[in-house]
Amino acid sequence: MTLWFWALSAIAGSILGGATNAWFENTKMGKWFYKKMEQFYDWAADRYNLKILDTENAWRKKYPNIAYQIDSLEKRISELERR
Repeated sequence: MTLWFWALSAIAGSILGGATNAWFENTKMGKWFYKKMEQFYDWAADRYNLKILDTENAWRKKYPNIAYQIDSLEKRISELERR
C-alpha cells in the first residue's frame, strides 16, 4: 500500500511541477530567474572549464548537414509559434 501511495504521489508531483514550471517560465519573474540561471551556468562553465558547449560545437562541425537541418526546423517552428 505504501509503495502505491509513493508512486502515485511522485507521478502527481511531477505533473504539477511541470505545469507550474511551464506557467512560471512565462512570467516576468520567471524570465528574470531563467536569465540569471543561464548567466550562472555560463560563469560556472568558464570558471571550472566545463566542455559541455564545446562538445556541441564539435558535433556541429562533424555533422554540418544535420546541424543545418535542425537549425532550419527550429527556425520554422519559431515562425509557426509566432502566428
